[in-house]
Amino acid sequence: MAANNRRMSGKKGAQVGSGGQRRRGLEGKGPTPPAEMRKGHKKNRIATSKAKQTARRPAPRGRGGKGTSELVVGRNPVVEALREGVPASTLYVQQFIDNDERVREALQLAAERGGINLMEAPRPELDRMTNGLNHQGLVLQVPPYEYAHPEDLANAAADGGEDPLIVALDGVTDPRNLGAVVRSVSAFGGHGVVVPERRAAGMTAGAWKTSAGAAARTPVARATNLTRALEAYKKAGIVVVGLAADGDAELGDLAALEGPVVIVVGSEGKGLSRLVGETCDFRVRIPMPGGAESLNAGVAAGIVLYEAARRRG
Repeated sequence: MAANNRRMSGKKGAQVGSGGQRRRGLEGKGPTPPAEMRKGHKKNRIATSKAKQTARRPAPRGRGGKGTSELVVGRNPVVEALREGVPASTLYVQQFIDNDERVREALQLAAERGGINLMEAPRPELDRMTNGLNHQGLVLQVPPYEYAHPEDLANAAADGGEDPLIVALDGVTDPRNLGAVVRSVSAFGGHGVVVPERRAAGMTAGAWKTSAGAAARTPVARATNLTRALEAYKKAGIVVVGLAADGDAELGDLAALEGPVVIVVGSEGKGLSRLVGETCDFRVRIPMPGGAESLNAGVAAGIVLYEAARRRG
């Protein structure tokens, strides 16, 4: 009996439950990161080397020049930029990052797109790159945009046997307005957008996103001097039409929209600058029965482009 008691006392009693920890420990940790992200892998070393070389290499300049590179910072902005097809050269991921859904989606989108270097970097390095912004462990590098030359837009129309339909922006500084105009130009069969080199919005990640993919097929040209670019268009036989609240004619009365035309849109607050306004062949107004004083550049351009497309169709 004593022996039996000893055997009984050797048995384990009730155990405290694991609370599912063992079960969770058996669960997968998500898809295996791409080879470019695995430290020590040959592809990781190659991607890191290429990214460093790209950062050091000066960007070649095209006919219209190139913009500056840009960083998209934070998990949501990075994922949205990749979803919208914003051009990207490198995706920087913080070492030992908390691998949530947004991080996994960013890695997946970058891998599917191809041509995007994946680099793992320590947090202090990302802090330095972003000047201390809250990057949340994800930073996307957007390469400089390669601008066309204003001449290229007219040449492209001629090559297609069409009358040029171009929009020029004067003093528009919001990239979202630029993106909206690019989208409208694409929707109504235009041949591109011209922006000044200085004191104007450029093709940033914000402009790309607002264009909803249209920036990939609609060129944006950059002019050193917008007035001279408009004068060159006039010499080539293209009519320059400026939108102005105090224009001499209404949009519906303008026959020039049926032929080669450049539509010049000014800023919402100041409108057309003096020199640009004096260069225009016509200054027209958009009738607004509702009494609004002005429209933003994206809306105004869309209205005029629709009218031009309607007449040409």
